[in-house]
Amino acid sequence: MKPFSKLKKLTLSLSVLLASSPSFAADKVTFQLDWLPGGDKAPVYVGVKQGFFAEQDLDVTILQGKGSTDAITKVATGTADIGSSDITALLVAKANDDVPVKAIYSIFSKAPYAFYALEGSGVNSVKDVAGKTIVTSPFTSANVFLPLLLKKNGIDESSVKVLKADPGALNPMLITGQSDVMISWITDAVKNQQQAKQAGKKIDIFPWHDAGLQFYSSSVIASDKMLKERPDVVKRFIKAFAKSVAYTWEHPEQSAKDVHDIVPEVDVQQATDTIKSIRDLVLNDVSQRDGVGAFTPTRLAETWKWTAEAQSLDLGKLDPEAAISRDFYQGVN
Repeated sequence: MKPFSKLKKLTLSLSVLLASSPSFAADKVTFQLDWLPGGDKAPVYVGVKQGFFAEQDLDVTILQGKGSTDAITKVATGTADIGSSDITALLVAKANDDVPVKAIYSIFSKAPYAFYALEGSGVNSVKDVAGKTIVTSPFTSANVFLPLLLKKNGIDESSVKVLKADPGALNPMLITGQSDVMISWITDAVKNQQQAKQAGKKIDIFPWHDAGLQFYSSSVIASDKMLKERPDVVKRFIKAFAKSVAYTWEHPEQSAKDVHDIVPEVDVQQATDTIKSIRDLVLNDVSQRDGVGAFTPTRLAETWKWTAEAQSLDLGKLDPEAAISRDFYQGVN
């Protein structure tokens, strides 16, 4: 056999060998949502569909959730590696039970709680709820902050009547006049407004963060075990997630479609509208000043102050810095 033929055969053999060799598998990460899929949960789905996690050699699986406490528990016990939770719930869990979980990225730098009232009802600001009937879900964390919000705005708590109803009944009760005001999250604005429109009515929304309730809310969390044993995976996840957050609010329509492609029951138009309606929870004066994803000592301390007072906890029971880690995200936006 001629030398050239031998070389050609050797090269072909090496090519076949390399092609048949197993490639390095991506690191698997299980992400636990704190609630159901929707536009407000878009970034993690965007990270999957746009390949941002794949760029970081990550294979991410997303689990639906049943609230912040459920998400914290599943992350703490290792059912999930990383997740999302309201940081106020994490601070309480940290203070009471020292759960081995930390927040590592701030998603909502403003709280999503809000009052809803029918247009023309005479409620034109948070201060106007004095003497009104307010309907709320018995399960929402907003309830523990309501007395503080009323106090901060000079409203006598005894002047308002608070009704508790199933979450699905809240908006119908507002629309039909069974209550003057409803407590709901800004993330539900699109759904609530659509229901009101079908009844020929319009709803005004009054965010609590505009009435003095200033603190962090939805955040990315991870267990102490994950942070210690797989720090590089966590850093790569947060890098991709931050890219997803930026993409989500630059391309709301495509981001909504990304959620729908993974979870078909999510309506694309509603998800698009939700992404647009909650922009101010993510991109606002706080994130512009401090950086998207950042936890500053001052605002974190304020978040704990509000939380401790609302939950009747001793302020000295927890150093809020113990509930977060800044080691995995350097605030690059």
